[in-house]
Amino acid sequence: MTEFKEIASGLRFPEGPIAMPDGSVILVEIARGTLSRCTPDGKVHIVAELGGGPNGAAMGPDGKIYVCNNGGFDWHERNGRLMPGMQPASYRTGSIQRVDPDTGKFETIYENCNGRKLNGPNDIVFDATGGFWFTDLGKTREHDSDRGAVYYARPDGSSIQQMIFPLERPNGCGLSPDEKTLYVVETPTARVWAFELSGPGQIKDAHGPYRGEKGRVVAGLGGYQMFDSLAIDAEGNVCVATLISGAVSTITPKGELLEQVKFPDMMVTNVCFGGPDLRTAFVTLSGTGKLVAAPWKRAGLKLNFLNK
Repeated sequence: MTEFKEIASGLRFPEGPIAMPDGSVILVEIARGTLSRCTPDGKVHIVAELGGGPNGAAMGPDGKIYVCNNGGFDWHERNGRLMPGMQPASYRTGSIQRVDPDTGKFETIYENCNGRKLNGPNDIVFDATGGFWFTDLGKTREHDSDRGAVYYARPDGSSIQQMIFPLERPNGCGLSPDEKTLYVVETPTARVWAFELSGPGQIKDAHGPYRGEKGRVVAGLGGYQMFDSLAIDAEGNVCVATLISGAVSTITPKGELLEQVKFPDMMVTNVCFGGPDLRTAFVTLSGTGKLVAAPWKRAGLKLNFLNK
């Protein structure tokens, strides 16, 4: 178990943290349906009431925050911890939303791709050109679930393309420091996939041995563990929030597990880097509704349009 500082508590399943230059952390509260700001003194301010299930979030080139909205969950408590369930009766669709962090005004820029609705957008990362990759984990119902996909889109609403399909509930996504590799993790398989890029929004033509996969599996964890969201550190390692074991797992581009840093919550869902020299990890402990900060031995990767 690592040493950490509790930043905020009482959050309703926090995810998608963004370490802001002013020292605050903007994140989503999925069960509350909000984009919220946590200040260093522990106060929580609602930025926007987005409805549905706001999930991953990232700062865009226009200073707006782009949110993957999964459309919502049924919620239940287990052993005093809040847990997401299946697709709720109120579910309509998933979407990508654009939020002004100063005013809270927001708009929906994507709900479908070429007429096929977005099911459960989950995580998002911007490249240097201002385009963004996002995962669609899909929704789960009592007897069936959606197949997952990865999309590439432009922030002005002009273009969206499905780039990878199918994956098993793809969750976290991130770009290597040189932006030549897109990393995507699958939740139930605890696998890290790597997709080689030939340019912004372009995956190299590659054909895997089984079903013509475009990517390759870098790593997979044994035992009963699942992957959630991720962040890339400055050395190019993939730092993945790991469910069940309650940890952040650091995996090299070659697939070596460097370490697992554990926290007192089995629902460790997201990690981002901030603070001086990007050596502070902000981690969401979603089951217990907390945002915590921990010193990190490696600096985080400088994100486009944020860590200036």
